[in-house]
Amino acid sequence: MRFTKTAAAVIAAVTLTTFGLAGCGNASTATSSEDDKTITVAASPTPHAEILNKAVKPLLEKDGYKLEVKEFTDYVQPNTATEDGEVDANYFQHKPYLDNFNKEKGTHLVSVEAVHFEPFGLYPGKTSSLKDLADGATVAVPNDATNEARALLLLQDAGLIELKDPEDINATPKDISSNPKNLQFKELEAAVVPTVIKDVDIAALNGNYAIQAGFDPTKDALETEKADGLAAKTYANILVVKKGNENTAKTKELKKALTSSEVRDYINDNYKGAVVPVF
Repeated sequence: MRFTKTAAAVIAAVTLTTFGLAGCGNASTATSSEDDKTITVAASPTPHAEILNKAVKPLLEKDGYKLEVKEFTDYVQPNTATEDGEVDANYFQHKPYLDNFNKEKGTHLVSVEAVHFEPFGLYPGKTSSLKDLADGATVAVPNDATNEARALLLLQDAGLIELKDPEDINATPKDISSNPKNLQFKELEAAVVPTVIKDVDIAALNGNYAIQAGFDPTKDALETEKADGLAAKTYANILVVKKGNENTAKTKELKKALTSSEVRDYINDNYKGAVVPVF
């Protein structure tokens, strides 16, 4: 009889353990299912993260998805995080930058959709107008290949320099053929440029960094790219994923939300031309 009770206790314990494990298995499955409905996106704070959190997130929630936005202030980590699978996608860059990044870093990232364009601009530092630039004035420019070329093309449009090839989207200061004011270039990581604005005469800023620096791109820029020009097509900001993930359910949902009429209205209403939808 004592053996029977012991056996019964063992059986009961095994039964409870079995049910416990089954319960854990169900919890794991539930968690996995929940994770499948979570879309993680790396983005610059302004305007990308703002667009995602305020306009895209409600749309995804209606379709049963949870959006998590990880903010980065530089142009490298969002791509490495996407390549390494830490996030599902990123939204912060244009195609020329992406192509150059893939080439230099050996990454496998692809563009899914063009979303918006941020006119690149020249902004005042110690000098408040382009006509007042002194001989030897200092210009802060991004040091990554595509954005530096973009800055030089804009300086050319402003009549301050001439490039050997007037349409060279890969130009560097070495490609300047004429520099009447002997402009001096301070080449810095894009995120650093707005932090030195008070120490240079003028600075070339991406739209998002101009906004973060407190500028109104529609009013404060001394020279800016035209929203209906070649720059808008070339430098549109894009949704990016790792190659092979272009047609996943998450990517399709994110693309649909980012190119919705609700997002177009949000961009137009909130950025007043500083950010321009291209879809």
